[in-house]
Amino acid sequence: MASSLLSSPKPSSFSSANPTSTPRPRAQTLSPFRAAAPRFSHGLATAAAAANPSASRRCYHRAFARPAVRHARRPRIHTFIATSEIHMQHKLRKTPEQVVAIAKEMVAYARSLGCPDVEFSPEDAGRSNREFLYHILEEVIKAGATTLNIPDTVGYTLPYEFGKLIADIKANTPGIENAIISTHCQNDLGLATANTLAGAHAGARQLEVTINGIGERAGNASLEEVVMAIKCRRELLGGLYTGINTQHITMSSKMVQEHSGLHVQPHKAIVGANAFAHESGIHQDGMLKYKGTYEIISPDDIGLTRANEFGIVLGKLRLNIAHLTLRKALPGLLGYEITDKEFEDFFKRYKEVAEKKKRVTDEDIEALLSDEIFQPKVFWSLADVQATCGTLGLSTATVKLIGPDGDEKIACAVGTGPVDAAYKAVDDIIQIPTVLREYSMTSVTEGIDAIATTRVVVTGDVSDSKHALTGHSFNRAFSGSGAALDIVVSSVRAYLSALNKMSSFVGAIKASSEVSESQRVQTTE
Repeated sequence: MASSLLSSPKPSSFSSANPTSTPRPRAQTLSPFRAAAPRFSHGLATAAAAANPSASRRCYHRAFARPAVRHARRPRIHTFIATSEIHMQHKLRKTPEQVVAIAKEMVAYARSLGCPDVEFSPEDAGRSNREFLYHILEEVIKAGATTLNIPDTVGYTLPYEFGKLIADIKANTPGIENAIISTHCQNDLGLATANTLAGAHAGARQLEVTINGIGERAGNASLEEVVMAIKCRRELLGGLYTGINTQHITMSSKMVQEHSGLHVQPHKAIVGANAFAHESGIHQDGMLKYKGTYEIISPDDIGLTRANEFGIVLGKLRLNIAHLTLRKALPGLLGYEITDKEFEDFFKRYKEVAEKKKRVTDEDIEALLSDEIFQPKVFWSLADVQATCGTLGLSTATVKLIGPDGDEKIACAVGTGPVDAAYKAVDDIIQIPTVLREYSMTSVTEGIDAIATTRVVVTGDVSDSKHALTGHSFNRAFSGSGAALDIVVSSVRAYLSALNKMSSFVGAIKASSEVSESQRVQTTE
């Protein structure tokens, strides 16, 4: 769990966040309790266990808890106990007096270990009796608590209620000026971020949040939502700021997703895939004219980069807008200009993909560009491919290629799988002996409709290449790549890419040989 310490240029401006609160008379504030820490040996701890189980518990905790935080840069021990009537009665089965006594004892014990920062949380504070809250918080402050964390444990309160709770605690708890008020809001009703901001406005100066809002049940208040809300609406929060470098938000979010396996929904605020994407026609029109019409936060502020600067969602709808947007964006994506012919060839492929996918991502565009633009001289191009496979029969493939002279050639083949069958059909047409050395396939994006990129390495009977150092001839390898929604089509495109490179190389060798032979003939004559 991450926590954010808030700062304010004018701390006193929040002293009366809730004007309707009536402060109680404040008792004299006591200094934090620092008890001397007696040392116990294992023998003494065992002897104490028989005479006093509570003392044994303290000995055990002293032996194992003390080393855990003493080397931390900012050591803290966090203690908590439930304070709502429903928790005390049904879970703890203890009286309010017993709960106060336990809270005081544990806070004092934590301070006795030498830990300078002890945080105390009255669990389920949102449903706790206010007067009891003021009382237990006063007692733990006397015992040495330095941070008072107010949790809405079950996400029950509304923003107005939670803000008033923080303001009332600030106004009615004796000794509160010696502690930092913290918030910890759950998202059961979807109000964790709103409640956290209400708490900050009312005087809380530590906000307990999590990246991507992960946590128990419906999760916790989301770090990225809280931080960006404070940054975006700082003037309405009395100038509060967090000091967090927001440009690391996107990368942090992705890292948490990767390591936790908990992926955020596409429409998640700030870090969702759709957070800075614009699909509605009227929104796209506004974005193309001025980005401030529909974006209150710049994606640059959270470290997000996108292929097209306007965040236009590209798909099968509004192809005219996609054509205009891509023509403007591709030079920036590639780093150099492409010809109109190259763009039209790419856009033809784009439309084919857009007809099958609701949304074409930046990664899809890059894969299509690589497959269409960065290809060798075309001798053979794919017209059609049809494959069948399964457990009921042999895998077969029918391939139609367009040759160097523009003629169409068709072949059918049987293989161990659809890709093997398709490759054998290609070999039957092209008639260049090859050996497949490497074959790999990756998914460009997530989902069943992701574009597949294939890379192959082939060798043939082209042994006219010579090693630069030894002079020995070797069999040259040729690589090829392809991309398509269909894995068989992607595989055939990659195979043809490698074969086209090989054909180009063979053609160059033959041309060189013919020139040499012609020169020898002329010399003889």
